[in-house]
Amino acid sequence: MLNPHEIIATNEMIDKQNLDIRTITMGISLRGCADPDPAVCCRKIYDRITKCAENLVKTGEDIESEFGIPIVNKRIAVTPIAIVAESCETEDFTPFARAMDDAAREVGVNFIGGFSALVHKGFTPGDLRLIKSIPDSLAGTERVCSSVNVATTRAGINMDAVAMMGEVIKKSAELTASSGGMACAKLVVFANAVEDNPFMAGAFHGIGEPDCVINVGVSGPGVVHHALEKMKGRPFDEVAETIKKMAFRITRVGQLVAQEASRRLGVPFGIVDLSLAPTPAVGDSVADILEEMGLSSVGAHGSTAALALLNDAVKKGGVMASSHVGGLSGAFIPVSEDAGMIRAAQNGHLTLSKLEAMTCVCSVGLDMIAIPGDTPAETIAAIIADEAAIGVINNKTTAVRIIPAPGKKVGDIVDFGGLLGSAPVMPVSGCDSSAFIRRGGRIPAPMHSLRN
Repeated sequence: MLNPHEIIATNEMIDKQNLDIRTITMGISLRGCADPDPAVCCRKIYDRITKCAENLVKTGEDIESEFGIPIVNKRIAVTPIAIVAESCETEDFTPFARAMDDAAREVGVNFIGGFSALVHKGFTPGDLRLIKSIPDSLAGTERVCSSVNVATTRAGINMDAVAMMGEVIKKSAELTASSGGMACAKLVVFANAVEDNPFMAGAFHGIGEPDCVINVGVSGPGVVHHALEKMKGRPFDEVAETIKKMAFRITRVGQLVAQEASRRLGVPFGIVDLSLAPTPAVGDSVADILEEMGLSSVGAHGSTAALALLNDAVKKGGVMASSHVGGLSGAFIPVSEDAGMIRAAQNGHLTLSKLEAMTCVCSVGLDMIAIPGDTPAETIAAIIADEAAIGVINNKTTAVRIIPAPGKKVGDIVDFGGLLGSAPVMPVSGCDSSAFIRRGGRIPAPMHSLRN
């Protein structure tokens, strides 16, 4: 039963502490849209998406209005297009991206994810055609997001795919040079991708998911930061307990919204992803939380330990608040989307190496990081390989969303606008990794993968 104190506390979190629902994401299966004729397949994709999601945006807006809870994004995730379009007699998959984009525009969602392929153990012809089509597809659409899973703990790392994605990222950046390499902000390279991730750019509708489903991603770094302001000088076990309580409250709001959206749309409720996802707004920063624990700046020694505490406490608090927790769940550290991370990177306190270390203990990986535009594709591939290794060895999801900003050098700023924020260009190692990347093949799965 709700009590007046809880209602007042929730209202305060919304009004003063930037609590919001990051996204309502409808997952839609497109497996029934397969057809040898590409035009027919595209038409089926468009019709399926627009039919399933026709009331998604309105329902989200109605819930916002009635409950007073901001819902920042309404999104769609679909079956990986490499699977759907596999049987089509065409080498060019860009029409499928355009069909997705047209459907997303028609129903009014912010982004649509699922221009994706799962190649952790090898390629099918459809996978290769999709990967080759990514640069043109992302450059030629507004709302389409893409992801490629190149590694799993069970399979190891597909280094041929890693090398290929280095080239894809470079080309994607070049084709959108006028917008700072914007296409790369819509592209994620995964290790251990999950099937129920509602967050872009890495969302897709997994093959083990229902025909149609509603997933919700919450946010709320500002709420946690506000709570920790009252904990100055207190020991870490008390800090963890406070974060757990706040995560519980945040996730309860997400559970409420998810169930209500599910009921109104007549679509099953999938999961609540209880990740603390920052925004560029002041007071909505994961970095600020870490600094409130006593760090002079994120990136200082101790940052990894502070992030590990935060990530664990968020999961422990959130898991009790929702009947179905999924997605990535934990703390996100996207540099361009976090005012504190941007500040630390500009001051030289936060480096790529430190970020890589921090990804060992948080939800995702190297996220929304701008690097010099002249960075070789092989270096980008090597960065992906490092991050994939962290995911594979630690049996967790890791990812890379990196932007080699054309014409930009270290210290420059790349502005993506809106939710994606702005990213200071960070230095990368000048050492050559090309011979390493050219080996290809597969890095074998670690010993602890042998569980069956």
